[in-house]
Amino acid sequence: MKAIGLLVAALALTAPPLEARDYLKQERAQSRGFSPGVVTEGGRTVWVSGQTGLVDEQGQSMAGNFEGQARVIFRAIDAVVKRAGGGIKDVVTITVYLTDPRLIDPLMPIRREFWPDGNFPASTTITVHSLPAVGMMLEISAVADRKSTRLNS
Repeated sequence: MKAIGLLVAALALTAPPLEARDYLKQERAQSRGFSPGVVTEGGRTVWVSGQTGLVDEQGQSMAGNFEGQARVIFRAIDAVVKRAGGGIKDVVTITVYLTDPRLIDPLMPIRREFWPDGNFPASTTITVHSLPAVGMMLEISAVADRKSTRLNS
């Protein structure tokens, strides 16, 4: 029993240190108390906060425009993962929050635009009563694996 204890202690002393987290910061997100993304696993896993698309990159309102919001969101997810050295093709799972279950069908062709090779991420869709702002119709969070290898590529 004493030998096992010594072995465990020796392994603990020689184990590599835990990897630090890299918080991808953005001014607006920081003012609201969150990071758009956090990178863990030695820079491999990117945890992307829920992205919304109420306003596009040019400052145009997307309120009530489901397809516009979806495209803004997927571009935002891509931008967060790119900051960590990857891209939307590295996304392995998404969680979609919709205010209306009928919106899932219009989302499918937009997903195909961002994953044209058909290697879609795993997905969970949840219908919610409302989202944080009037006119917001969906929110999507994601996890990316920057060093993922696809078995069927």
